[in-house]
Amino acid sequence: MKYKLGTMAVAAMMAAAPAMADLVFPSLSYRTGPYAAGGIPFADGYADYFTMLNARDGGIGGVMTKVVECETGYNTEKGVECYESTKGEGSLVYQPLSTGITYQLIPKTTADNIPMHTMGYGRTSAANGDTFSHTFNYPANYWNGASGAINYLLGENGGDLKGKKVALVYHNSAYGKEPIRTLQELSKKHGFEFKEVPVDHPGQEQKSQWLQIRRDKPDYVIMYGWGVMNQVAIQEAANIRFPMENFIGVWWSGSENDVLAAGDAANGYKALTFHGVGDDFPVFDDIKTHVVDAGNAAGAGDQVGTVLYNRGLYAAMLAAEAVKTAQEIHGVADITPAQMRDGMEALEITEAKMASLGLPNFGPSFKVSCANHGGDGLVGVTQWDASSKTWSLVSDFAPSDMDVIGPLIAEDSASYAAENKIESNCN
Repeated sequence: MKYKLGTMAVAAMMAAAPAMADLVFPSLSYRTGPYAAGGIPFADGYADYFTMLNARDGGIGGVMTKVVECETGYNTEKGVECYESTKGEGSLVYQPLSTGITYQLIPKTTADNIPMHTMGYGRTSAANGDTFSHTFNYPANYWNGASGAINYLLGENGGDLKGKKVALVYHNSAYGKEPIRTLQELSKKHGFEFKEVPVDHPGQEQKSQWLQIRRDKPDYVIMYGWGVMNQVAIQEAANIRFPMENFIGVWWSGSENDVLAAGDAANGYKALTFHGVGDDFPVFDDIKTHVVDAGNAAGAGDQVGTVLYNRGLYAAMLAAEAVKTAQEIHGVADITPAQMRDGMEALEITEAKMASLGLPNFGPSFKVSCANHGGDGLVGVTQWDASSKTWSLVSDFAPSDMDVIGPLIAEDSASYAAENKIESNCN
């Protein structure tokens, strides 16, 4: 009943109220620097979705949207500066697209009562909303990804990985180190040998790491890389003739940018995902009509349907749906950041809702709550076809091992809560 009343109140207010301020969505983008190839399509997808909503729907709930872009260069200090310079504009939610920036912004956004969405990155234990009141990482996190990769390999091996060797090639940063503990625990559970292989930023030199892999002869390699590190790794793997079908990247190591440089040698490479691939979804017709053909694309319009463009669009869609939820809860259209937080915490994404948005079967259904800011942690696997230059889903969105991940989240969030004297948010 509350939601019904909220919707009616929004409609009534829209009919009677004067013009309202824009709904502001800051974009902490990086169109420059060593990670620009990943930052550009994400920023384009994020901005284009809101442009489409303005042109097609008149905004969200009758209020126009405004994307405020601030260049970080994937630099933590610049990311914090961008936050400080934009937070006063009524910014509803931050998407820093950087684990380093995320760590710095967790206490700041909490103190300022502004939510932050770190979709598939950031501090994994932020999935515990009881400790991290303003940080959300639905629909999946780094530890879900690590477990999703192992679950997929279990499926490929009749449920038994005993005696197998699994190597993790990772970006030697807070991001790349995130899955290590999870993979260590999973190796104990499933009896596989686990080896860590760090790669220093930005990752252009990896010959020694791949010589090590050639010596160690792991059965499988999992990669947590970003930017140029990914394409170098795939080329080096090809150079030592490591079988691509046994090489699985996390979702930040699974875009077109990562595989095209290696040509046919990248064929069969796999990557995790928490959303669909390609442009065979009705929403892209609306993007073309209302954004690209209208000359209002954020970029050149050449990234539509690519993996990272889709991810940016997906992040924007989830933000827009959280706005709608907040509008319904509070009975106002021009919501505040605090009300946006409530909308994010009450967000529910169903297949029916996805289909109505022109994104049928694009991503898993999930539900957010006060205790669970991470969603259901469902993970899919994609595979690259070098001849057609396309990614395809080769698995369903499947559950990750919460028997392992849950205690790790509880342990890390309890430590954070003790250090920062945080009381329970979910009383």
